[in-house]
This record gives sequence, structure tokens and C-alpha cells, in this order.
Amino acid sequence: MTAFVAQRPIRALYMRGGTSKGVFFLPEDLPADQNARDAVLQRVMGSPDPYDKQIDGMGGASSSTSKVVIVGRSTRPDCDVDYWFGQVAVTAPLVDWSGNCGNLTSAVGPFAIHRGLIDVPADGIATVRIWQANIQKRIIAHVPMRGGQVQELGDFELDGVTFPAAEIRIEFLDPGADDGESGAMFPTGNVVDTLNVPGVGEVVTTLINAGNPTIFVHASAMDLHGVELQPDVNGNAALLQRFEAIRAHSAVVMGLAESAAYATEKRQHTPKIAFVGKPAPYTSSSGKAVTADDMDVAVRILSMGKLHHAMTGTGAVAIAAAAAIPGTVVADVLGGARTGIRFGHPSGVLAVGAEAEEGADGWVVTKVTMSRSARRLMEGTVWVPEDIG
Repeated sequence: MTAFVAQRPIRALYMRGGTSKGVFFLPEDLPADQNARDAVLQRVMGSPDPYDKQIDGMGGASSSTSKVVIVGRSTRPDCDVDYWFGQVAVTAPLVDWSGNCGNLTSAVGPFAIHRGLIDVPADGIATVRIWQANIQKRIIAHVPMRGGQVQELGDFELDGVTFPAAEIRIEFLDPGADDGESGAMFPTGNVVDTLNVPGVGEVVTTLINAGNPTIFVHASAMDLHGVELQPDVNGNAALLQRFEAIRAHSAVVMGLAESAAYATEKRQHTPKIAFVGKPAPYTSSSGKAVTADDMDVAVRILSMGKLHHAMTGTGAVAIAAAAAIPGTVVADVLGGARTGIRFGHPSGVLAVGAEAEEGADGWVVTKVTMSRSARRLMEGTVWVPEDIG
């Protein structure tokens, strides 16, 4: 007979942020040891799951819904809270802490307020200064308040999210600054690089560190148009293998992985890879007609080996940064650099803006702005077996 093992409760908050959702924790609610913590977080989400469903956990069996966040008071004088993001692999025993989630960033400020980590005004806008510990970057969230509570409901509509909510404005500060790990905004020193990828051949890329390390390629280089939806890409195993070969090879070129095999096995969350095409009409995943006039450029991004259903928040940061700098793949498709653009993604259109300037050492992006929304979905405790962690 199997020995009896009890379960233990862990305080948590389940939140949607942007087009993602995840389980949020305070640092003190999780084990201090990293291995024990990761084991607990995998069990919370129901990973690793060979059935690819995460039935026995909180995860939703996609990169957008298998996420965890830890937020605590910051020791930095220029920030209010520290924020760690973990991408939990669905089928593999892995929590990838290598990058940020720009979508869940929009829920960090509200979470900090819900948990009483900061003092905020009863009404108006609460300014929350966030230190993103994964990528060593500062982010400012502007959270609406009403009657001493976070205003969660409103009329702001975000393509990829079914219901409207209150708008949260996000500012990503110096997203391309050298963080010591990802390196300079353009790690090769070039705005474009032609890479010879084993098994694929020559591919023109922009390798950029902004938001998260990101690789941009022309849609045409992948025999695509840039307006594809998930079924067009995720059912094509050969195409996904080509994307992964480029992504893994680029990770080595960017100094992020010791080998392509390491990038595929241990660094699945970053770098991201995106493909860019000219504006063209398509029907979004919700059935809404998107016209060529609605956008300046069409962009699709892959996350954890699959086409994302909308756009990652950090992908939007990278798009804005690359669009503002002449010569990049994004600027090339745009027909020239722009500091504010609308791009089409599988769920609709998103507007982003960047502040960029050219200095003695090249181009610098000082700020990227966008709007998102966030909402509490459930509050209470999650349960894990007592012998985990």
C-alpha cells in the first residue's frame, strides 16, 4: 500500500495580465531553495505532463497559461517591488527564469497593491516602480485606483482578451541597455546579420535585446506572409523545426547559450523568434476582420516552440525598439524607422511607441510604452503534496 502523503496549502493569487495568466506568490510563501521552489511551482502548474494538458494543476497547457510570478518588496531605492517571472514548461521538467513576461508585467502592480506591499492613493493613478529581476530592467506601471481598490473593470479593449477592463499603462525603461547577461541591444554590433543555420541555410535576421532577447526574420524567408494564425503554423512540424533551428543557433550567436542543443533543452523561453510581413488583410482568431489599413506591419511570434495566440508583451517591446532603429528587419518591412506603429498579430492589432536616439555608440532606445489590463481571477491557496520541495 502506498504511504499516505498529506497536502499543504500555499497562499496564491491567480491573475490575468494582458493576454496571459499565471499564479502569483510572495517570496516568503515559497521555499528559499531554488530547486525546491521550482519543484513546487512545477507541481502547482501540473508539470511535467506527458499528456500535454496540465490536468493535475493550475496550468492551461500553453505558453500563455503556464506561468508563475513572484513579487516582493524591493531593496532598491529606485523601485517599489522586485518581480521574478518563471515560464513553466508543460511537458518538460523545467522552469525557465531567463526572461520576462511583458503581459503579466501589467498584473505586477495590481498584485503588489492587493498584497499591501506599497502605499498608493485611494483614487487616481498609482505609480508602481518595478524591478524586473530576470532581465535587470526597470518598468513603471500606472495602475488606476478607485475607492482604495485597484480599478479592474473598465472599457479598455485588448485584442486577445475577451472582456474589456481598466487600462494599465506600462513604460519599459531602457529596454535595450546592457544588463550584463543578455549584453548590448544588438549583441553582434549589427542591426542585421546573415546567419548560416545548419539544416536551414542562410537567413537574414535582426538579433535584438529589448524586452526579451528576440530574433526577427522576414516572413518570406520562411515561405510565410506574416498574417498566419496558430493552425497554419503549429500543425506544421517541419516549419516549427526550422524556426527552432534558427532560434537555437541565434541563441549561441547572441551569447545566450553554449550550444544550440542547450538552447533547445534548457533555454526554451528566450530568445523569442518572430517573423515580419507587409500589411495584409486577414481574419483574426476571434473571427474579426483585420484590414491592411489597420496596421503598419504584420508580426507573429513563437513562444515555447509554438505560434503565440496574440503577441507577447516583451515581443511588443522588441517590435517597438526594432521599428525605431533604421536598418532592422522590422524597419525594412516598414519602409523606414518609426517611433510609433500599429502591428497586426493573430488576435488583432496593437499600438506601441518607442523613444530612440542615436549617440556616439549607436542607437539607444530609452523607453517603450504600451497599454495592457489585468484582473484577479481567484484568490486563496493552491495545494501541493507535502513531500514536494
